[in-house]
Amino acid sequence: MTNIALAIHGGCGTLPKAEMTDAEWAQARADLAASLRAGWAILAKGGTAVDAVEAAVRVMEDSPHFNAGHGSAFNADGEHELDVSIMDGATLAAGALCGVKRIKNPVSAAKALMRRGDPLLLAGAAGDAFADHEGLDMVENEYFSTERRRKNLSSMKIRELVGTASEASEAEKHGTVGAVARDVQGHLAAATSTGGYTNKPVGRVGDSPIIGAGTYARDGRCAVSGTGKGEYFIRYCVGHEIASLIAYKGLSLKQATDTALAELTAHKIGAGLVAIDADGAIVAPYNSEGMYRGWVTPDGLVHVATHGDVEMAGQA
Repeated sequence: MTNIALAIHGGCGTLPKAEMTDAEWAQARADLAASLRAGWAILAKGGTAVDAVEAAVRVMEDSPHFNAGHGSAFNADGEHELDVSIMDGATLAAGALCGVKRIKNPVSAAKALMRRGDPLLLAGAAGDAFADHEGLDMVENEYFSTERRRKNLSSMKIRELVGTASEASEAEKHGTVGAVARDVQGHLAAATSTGGYTNKPVGRVGDSPIIGAGTYARDGRCAVSGTGKGEYFIRYCVGHEIASLIAYKGLSLKQATDTALAELTAHKIGAGLVAIDADGAIVAPYNSEGMYRGWVTPDGLVHVATHGDVEMAGQA
C-alpha cells in the first residue's frame, strides 16, 4: 500500500481566520479529513484512483463549507450553475458537466458520463437530464444555497456598483474542490467540482470542467486539480502544462507546479492546486492567503490545513 496516494483541496478561496468561529474552522477541517478518509478507504482496499477521487469530492460537495454542491456560489441571477469533471489517467477517459442546476453530487454524474464514453462534456439542462436518466440523486436548485453564500453575493453586487469588484478577496469570489489519487496499480485520476465564482454571469463556464485546464490526469506523468480564476487556468492549460513540463523538460512535480503557478502569480491571479506524480509524490502549492487542503501520507496519517499550519487528524 506504500504506493497509494491521495490529496484534496477545498479551494484557495479560504476565509480570513477571523471570519469564522473556532467551531466552524474545526468543522471545515473535519470535513476535509472525512473527504480524505472516504477516498483512502477505497485505495487501501485496492480500489481505483477514479473511485477514490469521486468519493473524496462527494464528501466536499455535501459540506456547506466549500464552493461545490451544497454551499455553491450564486451567479448574478441568484441561481447556482455547477461545473465538474473527472479524468482517468490510465485511459485518458474523462467526463464533464457545466452549468448544471439539479444534480446533488455532480462528480458522480461526471463519472457516469465518463463510463458512457461519448460525449465527454454535457452542458446545462442536458447534463441534468443525463444524471436524472442515470438514476442519480436530483435536488431543487435551492438545495445548494447557504446563508454565507447569500452574503457573498450581496457583497459582490455592492462591490460591482461602487467599482471595487477587483479588490474582493478570494473568499468572496472563488472556491472549488478537487482530488487527485494514485492507486495500487499505479494509475492516476483527478476530479474537480465547483459552483464557480460569486456573481458570475449566467452561463459562465470556468476551468473545472475543462480537461487540461482545471483537471488533468495521465499515467506516468501526474494528476492535477486546480482552484482559482478559471479563465487563466484555461488560457494557460495549467493541468496539461504541468504534465508536459514533467514529460518534456524532465522537471520534478514540485518544479513543474511551481513553474505553472508562478505564471498565474505574475498576473496577480489567486490560485492553487493539488497534484500527484507517477511515484505518488504530493504537492499542494497556493499563492493566496490560504487554501483548504489535505493529504494522506504512506503511513496512513491524515493531514489537513486551511492556512499556513498543517495539522494531523489521526489515521485514515
